[in-house]
Formats: sequence, structure tokens, C-alpha cells
Amino acid sequence: MNTELQKPVIGFTSGDLNGIGLELVIKTLNDSRILDMCTPVVFASNKSINFYRKSMPEINFSYNSIKELNKINPKQVNIFNCWEEEVVITPGQLNEIGGKYALLSLKQAVQSLKEGGIDALVTAPIHKKNIQSTEFNYSGHTPYLKDMFGVKDVVMLMVADNMRIGLVTEHLPLKDVAASITKEAIISKIRIINSSLQKDFGVDKPKIAVLGLNPHAGDEGLIGNEEQTVITAAIKEAKQNNLMVFGPYSADAFFARGQYERFDAVLAMYHDQGLIPFKTLAAGEGVNYTAGIPSVRTSPDHGTAFDIAGKGKADATSFITATFEAIDIMRRRFGYADARQNPLKKVSQRMLANVEDEKIEDSEGVS
Repeated sequence: MNTELQKPVIGFTSGDLNGIGLELVIKTLNDSRILDMCTPVVFASNKSINFYRKSMPEINFSYNSIKELNKINPKQVNIFNCWEEEVVITPGQLNEIGGKYALLSLKQAVQSLKEGGIDALVTAPIHKKNIQSTEFNYSGHTPYLKDMFGVKDVVMLMVADNMRIGLVTEHLPLKDVAASITKEAIISKIRIINSSLQKDFGVDKPKIAVLGLNPHAGDEGLIGNEEQTVITAAIKEAKQNNLMVFGPYSADAFFARGQYERFDAVLAMYHDQGLIPFKTLAAGEGVNYTAGIPSVRTSPDHGTAFDIAGKGKADATSFITATFEAIDIMRRRFGYADARQNPLKKVSQRMLANVEDEKIEDSEGVS
């Protein structure tokens, strides 16, 4: 934490240079109130920032240019120059330049995060195929961060005011999902979500719902048996370890009936099972959070949007929310650590933010 002003230093990646990433960064950091809450560091280059700044003449965006993190100005937006060369930016086009410099930005930002030069990281969207190289052979940010931090497992946790949804499998072909749903994988994800809810979101006794894999949660084995042979066994073991876990629930009825509102988090089995209801119900304000790494990383819940890149039309709502969520998680983590050291001291999020007053019964899967 930046002890000089008690503000976290938040890093921002550029994302694909031909996407909407830097437009979102500029729109988000243009609000001067951001500087009251954090010290921003954008990992890109002056020339790349200036390219997109010119496409938004209505925004008066100023910054401090640096090449070393010890030159950060806590009263300004800081641009950490990851490259000096002239780069041909072609908004909306899928080419190797976009992926190459997205990776340069990401590598420098993650290294700075690991070394403590920044306190948290907000990543702009990458194009998952375009960024592929010998240095990035991953399906997205989440598995990359898992390897960079050397942890055994992580959870892609989608966060909004009204729900949190984690995934057992992420960017995996649907034909491979069932084979990847194991008791060990489910238990690992449950443990990470439970820990994250406590230290990152201030939930003392998390209640976690687990969805089934098959339609109607298998209908007692009529439509697949993973619920009976794998998922229920994982839930039972989690309960034996004093975790409040319930299910498996039939995904369609679970969301249609608003049952997600009764839980602190939901564990979905695969990408679309969790992401379709999340993006529908989060109404454009969702955040992707990487649970399980020692540092804080968030991102918006959308992609590069090549179709509107460079036109100044990108909606920064999710990116702004991701920035505030990173700041809030940092504060809650410090509060959690403080409370652990001194159990008699009750630390509230409001106190940490320095702002003014501002037993579920277990049930069977439903069809």
C-alpha cells in the first residue's frame, strides 16, 4: 500500500492495442476523483495513449511519464513506458501488433505486481488467439496468472452487487467439460471461493451454492450421473470440512427463481452455465476477479470490442467498476488481516474506506 497517502497503487494494462482497452483506461482515469482513491499506473507508452487521446478531444487527459516505478507521482495518472518505438495502431483490426504489445504490457504489469511495485492490477481485454506466443500459451488471463504466481489453482470469479459466480472449468470446449468435472477440482474451487469471500469480500460465514452439470441436475441419474457420482460427493466432503455448501441445483430453475440471492457465491460447472446468467443479471456492471493468487487482479466482463474500437463509443462502466472493486478488495484485505491479528477489533469496510455513514436449510437439486 502507498503509505505516503494511504492510497493503493493500481496498475492498468493496455489490452490489445487495436481494441477498446486504452479508450477504457483514459475514460476511467479522466475522473479526477479516482486520484483521491488510488495512484494509477498505466503500462503502455506515451505514444499509444496519445493516439487514443486524440480520438476523444472532449477529454482533457494529462499524465506523468515514467520508466521506473520509483518515479510515480501520487497526484497524477502515471504512464509506465513499456516500449519506446513507434507502433502502428489500427483500431478494429486483428493483427500481430495488437497481441505483441498487449503481452509486453501484461508481462511488465504482472512483474511489478509480484515485486510489490503496484498493489493491484486491472487488466484491459486481450484477444485470446491474437496474444498467443511461446510466452503466452494460455486460454486467457486467469491461467496465465496462476502460472506466474506459481499457485496450484485459481478461480475465475465473476462479481457484481447482486451475485458472485465462480467456474470449475473456464475457456474449455464443451466436449471436454464433463471429463474435467472431478471431485478434487470442485473441492479445490470451493475452498478458494470460501477463502476469497472471507478475506476479499468480508463475508464471515460464506454460503456457497453448487450447480449440477446436466439438465435438471441429472434428474436422479436419468440425464447423466455426474451429480450423483462426483458433485454430491464433493459437496459432502466440503461439508465435512465445515464449509457451508449446498446443492447440486438445476441451473435453469436456480437463476429463474432467484435462488442465487440466498447465497454468497455460486459455483458453476462450465463457462456459459455461469456467464450467461451473470452477464444478463449484472446489467453491464460485472467484474472478473482472479481468486486464489496472493495479489488483487480484476478486469471488465467483456472483450476487445473491435467493432467499435477507436470510435470513442466504448462504455467504460464495467472497467470503472473493476477499478473500484480492486480498490475495495485491497481495503477489505487489510481489514481482514487487521482483524485476524486483533480479533477483538471490529474493522468495517466504511472505516477502511474513510467515508461517512454511508441456517439455510440444505435441499435437493431442483428441476
